Amino acid sequence: MMKLIKITLISILSLAVLSLIGLIVYTIIKDYRPDKEVSLDIENNQSKILKREDVISGITFNIGYGGLDEGRDFFMDGGKMSRSESKEKTQYNLEKMIETLSDKKVDFIFLQEIDIDSSRSFHINQVDYYRNEMKGYGSTFGKNYDVPWVPVPFTRPMGKALSGIMTFSKYKIDKAIRYSLPGEYNFLVQLFQLDRCIVENRILVEDGKELVLINVHLSAYDKEGVIREEQSMFLKSFVEKEYEKGNYVVVGGDWNQLMPNVDNNKLNPKRLNYMPDWLVPLSQNFNPKGFKWAVDIQTPTVRSIDKPYKKGENFVTVIDGFLVSNNLEILETKGIDLDFKYSDHNPVYVKLKLK
Repeated sequence: MMKLIKITLISILSLAVLSLIGLIVYTIIKDYRPDKEVSLDIENNQSKILKREDVISGITFNIGYGGLDEGRDFFMDGGKMSRSESKEKTQYNLEKMIETLSDKKVDFIFLQEIDIDSSRSFHINQVDYYRNEMKGYGSTFGKNYDVPWVPVPFTRPMGKALSGIMTFSKYKIDKAIRYSLPGEYNFLVQLFQLDRCIVENRILVEDGKELVLINVHLSAYDKEGVIREEQSMFLKSFVEKEYEKGNYVVVGGDWNQLMPNVDNNKLNPKRLNYMPDWLVPLSQNFNPKGFKWAVDIQTPTVRSIDKPYKKGENFVTVIDGFLVSNNLEILETKGIDLDFKYSDHNPVYVKLKLK
């Protein structure tokens, strides 16, 4: 009897090892390796031309694939979950976030963590859904996550992941390019990780210059923020070159770094002098010449997802916002406090004037 049990256990273990090896080999074959620069299609491009001294407004929002609402946690942050509660709840979250975006009637929108075909969000094509709902906007999509099967957590794996970042504009987009960001994890980890990028949308201005909209979603969970530092330096050089050309530049998104002048003690009075492992300060070397921050330091934009959200218990801070060139006047910056009902992030609104 013991011999039979031993043989059975060895067979099960062997099958598990072979399955894992097979998955790794398959993932290597299917590994998404985009070129450093990829031209993107522009869907439903608008005809509106941007004029000198126009006032423009925008929102950045990490929508958490419609699955990281107030009732969820996430295994990478100390929780146990990897997927949305249900297809119906995912759709509900997406609809409520669309309402917020539509109510603001902004000129441009940066979205992060928007899925096309992922197990974690029950394979809802969120890109198509948002495009159909935002009919008055042109849009572009840059893929940053394409893995056939993410095998963790083992009890209920994340599964297939196909996702990216999306930009909407009411103004005519001249061209859009996906730029790969530097920095990778070790080989095996990187196979199942995101391929981080920025997406640039160029909008012609009547005076002959360009408004350069840059949607960003930098790395997370890299030890001591080493990869985030490398990506920040790439971005610094990128935006300085655009500003030197005389262009108007707006960078917005999920920086995955503590924004300047944010006081975590004020945002978390019950957790003084605390900083979770996943959070790192913005690099002191990230100081692009000719730029300023448009950040609301009073309204948290992200919560810890080690457990479902309960106001006053989860750690909150500010990692989302905008960086704008000095030839743009900041008229207003405001975090939109949705109390993390539909995503683990809150959106940020900005109003700008071309000088």
